[in-house]
Amino acid sequence: MAQYLNIILVLIAALCFSVLLLPKIRRNPFWRATVTPLASIIGSGFLIIAPLLAAITGKMAIFAMMAILLVAYAVGGVMRYNIRHAEPRIKAVGAAPVITRVEDLGRVVLALAYIVSIAFYLRLMGSFVLDMVGLNTQTNAALLTSAVLLFIGISGSIRGLDGLEKLETASVSLKLAIIVALLVGLWHHDIETGFALDGLKPEHHTPIEQLRMLAGMLLVVQGFETSRYLANNYTATIRIRSMRLAQLVASVIYLLFLWLALPLMPNMEFGKPDETAIITLSAQAATVLPFMLVLAAVMSQFSAAVADTVGAGGLVEEQTDGRVTEGKAYLGVTLVGIFLVWSANIFEIVAIASRAFAGYYLLQTLIAARIVALRQEGIVRVLWLSGLLLLASVLLGTLLFALPVE
Repeated sequence: MAQYLNIILVLIAALCFSVLLLPKIRRNPFWRATVTPLASIIGSGFLIIAPLLAAITGKMAIFAMMAILLVAYAVGGVMRYNIRHAEPRIKAVGAAPVITRVEDLGRVVLALAYIVSIAFYLRLMGSFVLDMVGLNTQTNAALLTSAVLLFIGISGSIRGLDGLEKLETASVSLKLAIIVALLVGLWHHDIETGFALDGLKPEHHTPIEQLRMLAGMLLVVQGFETSRYLANNYTATIRIRSMRLAQLVASVIYLLFLWLALPLMPNMEFGKPDETAIITLSAQAATVLPFMLVLAAVMSQFSAAVADTVGAGGLVEEQTDGRVTEGKAYLGVTLVGIFLVWSANIFEIVAIASRAFAGYYLLQTLIAARIVALRQEGIVRVLWLSGLLLLASVLLGTLLFALPVE
């Protein structure tokens, strides 16, 4: 039966990949606009999320994931509101100086966050690849990551956005196809084993430490904001709808994967969670899954890095009024990313990037609050501002107190 399961999973992945590469889908503008945020959201965390949350919260991992996703969707709502209402004001002649200054500061923070996250994505990719061949050392991973960063930067500088989008679309399609096969394989395993979670216990942390570690995982579901800086290629309506779809699809994938992967987590070695742990454990569900997951990991982190490179390039070009082209920005971003790869470990990068994105999201929330104060009246304004204040408090807490998983 195990042999048949391996064949079935490969066929499922091949079928899904073929469907996603159909010209009608691949060339659809709405799907192309969805690919960039979707690539970034799924890219950083869908393989490391189960070991991390299992180590932090144990059997409560699914509820922790729900909380992270709800915060992310609320922030996405802020971004969509700002695309609709803040962008026209910022671009207008005589725009409110407060909103413009906060937006400019936010772009600087986001550019730094993108650089950090790109380094994280590709550093994680290097770990997955090298672990499979027994060469996963800090130096080897940094060398491989640097080479891939150079490839992305040079490709972007030569071929521009269109070239990067083609790389991104192909890698996202393959990643989604493998994820579908992975979910089927895990579901089959859980049915056979009875979905046992008896041995799943979190490491010893205080509730405050757990909250701070969960705050440090905001990067895992980051990426939807890339839609904000694709204005030169897509209308506001397409960017809003595609961002919402990307967040919903990614949320379903995260929740299903975590739920189905938790029964494997009691077998995880106690101690600091390893970014490649899920690959080893997946062999218990089907022997073909570790090989498929390495490929998915490569595509996942590569597409996420490309997505954030696209976002960073668009942001820099917009901020400099075209004086720095996207092509030059792509190369510059990746060169700075190479420096970061050699100066921090992967879990430190997660927390650093989470704080950076929290700072950016906080500034976007303040912009939304200002727009609400100008546009709304009465009880509607009170409700909006109360919600934004609550979200701003969560983001401020993440910015100040997020911890790396140890």
